[in-house]
Amino acid sequence: MKKMRLTIKMIIFSALCLVNPCLNAQEVSSLDTDFWDKVKIGGGIGVNVGNNFTNIAISPTLYYSLTEEVAVGAGINTTYIKSNTYNSLLYGVSGAVLYNPIETLQLSAEVDQLRANISYDTYLGKNENNFWNTALFLGAGYRVNNFTVGARYNVLNNNNQIYANAWMPFVRVLF
Repeated sequence: MKKMRLTIKMIIFSALCLVNPCLNAQEVSSLDTDFWDKVKIGGGIGVNVGNNFTNIAISPTLYYSLTEEVAVGAGINTTYIKSNTYNSLLYGVSGAVLYNPIETLQLSAEVDQLRANISYDTYLGKNENNFWNTALFLGAGYRVNNFTVGARYNVLNNNNQIYANAWMPFVRVLF
């Protein structure tokens, strides 16, 4: 519990450090814009079904544009995986800061706090593993309008059971 409180404090502190300079950079004219004009929707949906295998993932995210260059986002994540010997449910929240220093470059900092409920069969019997996992991704991508493709790195990766690799490609589309 103490570790989780420290993690939450680190996440909030990091987000405030990233967002604070952006808040001061807003122009007066941007304050006249309607709130919903600055909101964009993104996220991911995935379905993978095969021979005795099911993987369903849903992760909607709302982004709010603070300036032309900076947006902050919050989302929820849910992933369900089932096979003959493995069953998992992952759920949690995420936060992100997107920064576009030039039109074609998008830098991102994303944090995920996930609860993992995993059960699997071994030759010794059934095992369960339930835990919280925090990931902090720093990424960069090539951007064209609302479409970005790039890579991100989990700086907190410690060979856990959720992410197979610290490096991950991503595709981000905002509506």
